[in-house]
Formats: sequence, C-alpha cells, structure tokens
Amino acid sequence: MEAQASPLPAVDKALRALELLSDAGPAGLPLGALAEALGLHKSSVHRTLAALAHRGYVDRSTDGAYRLGAAALALGATWAPAEHLPALVHPALVALCEASEELVHLGVLVGADVLYLDKVEPERPVRVWSAVGRRRPAARTALGRALLALGPEPASDAAPADAAAIARARETGYAVEREENEPGIACVGLALVRAGAPVGALSVTVPAERMSAERPAELARLARAVVPPLLPPGLALATTP
Repeated sequence: MEAQASPLPAVDKALRALELLSDAGPAGLPLGALAEALGLHKSSVHRTLAALAHRGYVDRSTDGAYRLGAAALALGATWAPAEHLPALVHPALVALCEASEELVHLGVLVGADVLYLDKVEPERPVRVWSAVGRRRPAARTALGRALLALGPEPASDAAPADAAAIARARETGYAVEREENEPGIACVGLALVRAGAPVGALSVTVPAERMSAERPAELARLARAVVPPLLPPGLALATTP
C-alpha cells in the first residue's frame, strides 16, 4: 500500500528536515547530507532551512552544519516540563517495575532536594518512606545523584561520601545509594535527559540484602534495555560520557 501524499508538501518537507536534525543531535548536518536524506535538490532544502532559521527553528554553525534552533527546543520544553513527566514516563516505569520485580520511582530536582513525582510498586511490596509529593536531599538519593552527576562539580562543602558517589555516577552513567537515605533500602538511579539536559530521573529501589555488588550494574543494564523504547520523542536515558 503506497504512503499517502502530504496535503502540504512544503510543510512536510520542513518537518522532515527538523526530524533529521533532531536525530543528528548537536553536531547537526551539512546541507548536502540533508538534501540527500530528503531526496531533494540542495536549492530547495536551502530555502526550507532559511525559512526555519528565520523563525529560530534552525541554526547554522560556523562549520556550515545545520542544527535545531532555540525555538524548536522551546517547543519540547513546553511539552515535557516536570508536571507532565509522570504521564509521559509512567508506561516506562511500569515496564521497568515488571521487568525488575522491584519498586520504581520518578523524581526531579527542586533546589537541593529531589521531589518524588511517581511510584510504581511490584507485586511483592517494599516498605519504604518515599511517597509522591515528598522530598529528600538530592545528594543522599540515587535519583538526585544521577541528576547531580550531569551538572557542575559538587560544591566544596558537599559531604565526601556524597561527592564520591556523584563522581562515580558521572563515570558509570548510573547512581547508587545504599542505606544512606533509609535503613535497609538501596537504590540505583538513572537520569532522563532532553536535548542533553537533565529533566528528571528514575530509580529502582530494593531491600539492601538483595543489592549485591553486581546488582546495580545489572539493574542499570535492564533499565537501558526496557525504558528507552517506551519514552516519548525527545526524552532519553542519559549515557556515559
């Protein structure tokens, strides 16, 4: 069955160009590569890019490559702010809970704290202090450490153990917390990013006796296998540097 033709080819061409630039990321694409991918003449694509640049949806770097502009990124920011994250990410949390058979949280940074936005419980209950709407010091939680690892270096007055845990999260791409936030409970956290910037984090929470030395890496790998296909466009799990 043939694909239905776009009712407005010019608009379709612009949207396809934006999709390609989104996939290309910060490096962008040169005009020739865009034209080839779109199957169009360079002159036609150049006019489309000029119109998009006029409205701030496309920028051109000094090396000649085109990338998404501030206006395009602003659209994404209005679609996935913190208040929308629970609805957008909930299916992925449910899937991770089922795959791990453990408790899963979603949280965001609010100042120096983590605010819990969503919680999915497994069939075998895990008794924890956390609840949607509650806050905890970010540097003491796996959620917060995963987010802080994507920011600047910890302040000089940060507790040595917290600073070390955040540094490890920066190296591995996931954060770990063992009974530092709540006795008998351990967590693994991974950050969610949009356009490379952290917007939230998810964590897998388990009784400390089930968190062996190997389990944090196993849970991180499981999250990376289960979560990305269920995230909405524009959201992704943070990767290691």
